[in-house]
Amino acid sequence: MATEHQGTTETTEAPKGHEGGGGLPQLQFEHWGGQIVWLLLIFAVLYAVLSKGLLPRVSGAIEERGAKIAGDIADARRLKDEAEAQARAAAAEVAEARAKAQKTAADAKAKASAEAAERQAKEEAVLAEKLAAAEASIQTARDQAMSQVRVVAQDAAGAIVEKLTGKAATAAELKSALA
Repeated sequence: MATEHQGTTETTEAPKGHEGGGGLPQLQFEHWGGQIVWLLLIFAVLYAVLSKGLLPRVSGAIEERGAKIAGDIADARRLKDEAEAQARAAAAEVAEARAKAQKTAADAKAKASAEAAERQAKEEAVLAEKLAAAEASIQTARDQAMSQVRVVAQDAAGAIVEKLTGKAATAAELKSALA
């Protein structure tokens, strides 16, 4: 086929192997039947492989994970309950120890007070004994001094009477005058 256009001649020939028209074979209606058959065949094979092989493994793994998570949660709750029980027990032990410590401190304080009261009573007894001894010695010294006062008074009265009268007074007169 030759055509002439303004002085040039062109020859166009159809390429070999494309005589039916151009374009993609997937879009040509005459190839759709085979493509649909292959599509259904590949879909069926993929469906069978996925539903019989891969999906049961995945669902089994999901179920195992769910069971493991549920077990872990149950273990965590159990451990939490145990920890709370141990915390309550520890708090009770601390309270008991605190009560024992307070009781021990109160007992020690009472014992120290009793010992101090006992020591004070002993010291007061010793002091009372010393005071009684001192009072007795004072009384003895006083009695001695008083007996000496009579003698001194008799001597002084005798000396005064002798000086005033010029005569010495008798002991009986002096005793009766001092009584």
